[in-house]
Amino acid sequence: RMPASDPAADRRQRASAAFFLSFLSLVFSITAFSSSHWCEGTRKVAKPFCTGQSNGDHCIRFNSPDANNSNAVQYIWETGDDKFVDRKFHAGIWYSCEEIINEGGEKCRSFISLTPASDRGVLWLSIVAELLYIILLLIGVILMSVEMCYYSTVIDGLKINAFSAVVTVLAGLLGMVAHMMYTTVFQMTVNLGPEDWRPHTWDYGWSYCLAWASFACCMAAAVTTINKYTKTILEFKHKRKMLERSLKIKYKFPDH
Repeated sequence: RMPASDPAADRRQRASAAFFLSFLSLVFSITAFSSSHWCEGTRKVAKPFCTGQSNGDHCIRFNSPDANNSNAVQYIWETGDDKFVDRKFHAGIWYSCEEIINEGGEKCRSFISLTPASDRGVLWLSIVAELLYIILLLIGVILMSVEMCYYSTVIDGLKINAFSAVVTVLAGLLGMVAHMMYTTVFQMTVNLGPEDWRPHTWDYGWSYCLAWASFACCMAAAVTTINKYTKTILEFKHKRKMLERSLKIKYKFPDH
C-alpha cells in the first residue's frame, strides 16, 4: 500500500501554489497596465525632404544635378512606395508612441485623446475594470499570504481560503471584461480614429499577451484555492463520519 499523504502538508502545498499563481498574475497585470505595447504596427507616412547632411531611404533628396528637372520631380511623386516610409508605432491603455523618422527617440500622445468620442466611455470603463482587477488581485495575494503564515485552527484557514477564492474569481472576471473592452475600443479607434494616427498594419504586442497570461494565472489560482477549500471540507466530513462510527461502536461495546 502507498503511504497516506499528510493532509496538512498537502494543504500547505496547495496554498503555496495558489499564492505563487496569484502573485505572478499581479506582477503580469501591473506590468501590462503600465506599458504601451498592447498593440504594435506600422503607419505609412510621406517621406520628408532631406535637409542638410541627412540622406538615406527615409527622405527625398534634391541635391542631384537634375534637381530642377521637372521629369525627375514628377517621377519621385508618381512612384507609389518610393515616397512613403513605414513608421513603427506601439499603443497601450494610456498612450501611443511612434518613432521619429531620421531622428532618435519617439513621440507619444495620449491614447484617450485618439479614441473616438463615442467609445471614450468604454475605454474609461476598461481602465476602471483594470484597476479593480489589480486591487482585487492584491487583496487575494494578501489573504493567501496571511493564510500561509497564520498558524491557527483549520477553521480560520478555511474562512480566509473561502474569501480569497471569491476575491480571485471576481478579479478574473473583471480582468477578462477589461481586456475585451480595450480590444473593442482599439479596433474602433483603428477604423474611426484620427487620420494622422490610423495604422497601416498592426497586431497585438507583448503587453496584450502578458495581460491574458495574468488572467490565466488568476483563474488557475482561483481553481487551486477552490480545490483546496473543497478538499479540506471533504476531509472534515470524512473525519466526522469516522468519529461518529467509532462512537457508535464504543457505545455498543463499552469497555469494562
